[in-house]
Amino acid sequence: MTLALYAHPFSSYSQKALVALYANAIPFEYRNLEDAAHQRALEALWPMKRFPVLVDSTRIDGTPADDGRTVIEATAIIEYLHVRHPGPVRLLPDDPLAAVEVRMLDRFFDNYVSTPQQKVVFDAIRAEADRDPYGVAEARRMLDTSYAWLEKHLADGRTWAAGDAFSLADCAAAPFLFYADWTHRIPEACARVHAYRARLLAWPAFARAVEEARPFRPYFPLGAPDRD
Repeated sequence: MTLALYAHPFSSYSQKALVALYANAIPFEYRNLEDAAHQRALEALWPMKRFPVLVDSTRIDGTPADDGRTVIEATAIIEYLHVRHPGPVRLLPDDPLAAVEVRMLDRFFDNYVSTPQQKVVFDAIRAEADRDPYGVAEARRMLDTSYAWLEKHLADGRTWAAGDAFSLADCAAAPFLFYADWTHRIPEACARVHAYRARLLAWPAFARAVEEARPFRPYFPLGAPDRD
């Protein structure tokens, strides 16, 4: 196997990279971080111990290499796959300006949906004395603002975040909106956002990632809802 992904099924950023791999049926070795040996290997590769991390042991000419190229961060992994292991689902458009919009939306979902969502979740994991009520309230306000902005963004009849084609931006949106709605409910008034989230859940590559993560739902500190 020339590609290996260090990831965890319940991790939103892992799911973001997995959607890209699954959508294009790219063969890879899944180094599930439930395994302590894979955790140690990850730390040796990337001392920050954040994941996903991709290792590609393929040379430019396609032959196996003894050592691999290490790619950190889900967005960079998806861009790398787009260049080195392209498939039928083109997650970045060829038009440079269209690609800018896709990347912009990817950053929106990372910074303004995932970041505040994780702030709320991580605060729940802390000891009571170490919690940050002000920071959590601020994160929830940001999620409300993000939901409202996305509702307007989707108003022109977009099927996916950047238009009619599934893209890098949707790889980000899928897990981040999935967990954000668990953490801070999307308002009923944001009907387009709810419909978009439902389309993402039905997308086969993401549906597969959701099913693989299902056994780990007890890990969710706020309590996983009986839906999705």
